[in-house]
Amino acid sequence: MDLSDAIRARKSIRAFKEDRVQVKTVEEILEMAVQAPSALNLQPWEFTVVMDEERKRLSRRLLKAYRERRIGCGPGTASPLPKQLTQRLEATSRIMTPRIEAVGATFDSFINEGSLDFYGAPVALIMCIDSVLPKSYLVSIGAALGYLVLAAHAKELGTCPIGLINAYADEVKDALNIPEDKEVVVGVALGYPDWDSPVNNFETTRDRLEEVTRWI
Repeated sequence: MDLSDAIRARKSIRAFKEDRVQVKTVEEILEMAVQAPSALNLQPWEFTVVMDEERKRLSRRLLKAYRERRIGCGPGTASPLPKQLTQRLEATSRIMTPRIEAVGATFDSFINEGSLDFYGAPVALIMCIDSVLPKSYLVSIGAALGYLVLAAHAKELGTCPIGLINAYADEVKDALNIPEDKEVVVGVALGYPDWDSPVNNFETTRDRLEEVTRWI
């Protein structure tokens, strides 16, 4: 698969088939993810792979915590978002809402509860970093995440990065026996896309390059 084509075609998937993903396939995807660059080659990423019934058990615990605490997705800023960011958020909501309503859900419930259920994917990947490292090393986690989602796409698997699990890190660490000196950064839903679902059949927009780029 041509890399440029993969970058343009890859999208976040929010409805998955129940088909099981083979362990070897997950391993091959992670082998590609860890080829990402990292500062001083520290390779700070650590992965916990949660599959099948264990993934469902984790989601039940996260959904219980969500219903008690109601911490959801969103920028979560103390100040209003800049106009450009607000416009992007509103545009995405306009595109997604009719598809979400078509499956009988509201935008908030679908995004929040769906995230903590990994959108029904058979595999959840939890990316962690050692808490002793400075925040700048999160850049390396982002690089590995980018490699991971493209590697999965090349194998005709879908992914959706799940940032909301960071708000429920204590539950994740306790459920998966992740050591206290590790920081939960992001999760990834992984599985075969259900292309019949309306929530997978839309395209989000991107701003023109001149709107996000400065040349000096």
